[in-house]
Amino acid sequence: MTDETVPPPHAAQVPALVGHFTMRFSSTPRGARLARRLTGNRLETWGIPYGGTAHDELVLVVDELAANAVQHGRVSGRDFRLTLTALGSTVRVEVTDTRAESMPVTALPSEDREGGRGLLLVAALAARWGWRPRRDGPGKTVWAEYELAVFS
Repeated sequence: MTDETVPPPHAAQVPALVGHFTMRFSSTPRGARLARRLTGNRLETWGIPYGGTAHDELVLVVDELAANAVQHGRVSGRDFRLTLTALGSTVRVEVTDTRAESMPVTALPSEDREGGRGLLLVAALAARWGWRPRRDGPGKTVWAEYELAVFS
């Protein structure tokens, strides 16, 4: 008789992460760069190594969302907040800014427009993404959930 709760040694395993990180950053390009760098460090601490696909894609998601918070969600003198939450095989990224009147555009950008493709990249990398009004004041939170690959 075999114990069905213990997978055989060759079975694929999903990493079981648990972690939480949150920090406020200045709504400047420097603040966005710092958010990206600290994300890379936190992911490494959680066992998602530098140079790996998951690490690079998650840092790219943070980079796009932080850049959007600086470019489209900036209110002079107010910071944006980055929150990373790892639970099981999902890493959730949340970027909260204080500008309520500038909401994310989910439609495809026109060919003649320079920007507007960052959220398309986030949508391609994340399992799910969206936004909601900020719960603790004016503004919004844009979030993305990234599913870590199964290790075999």
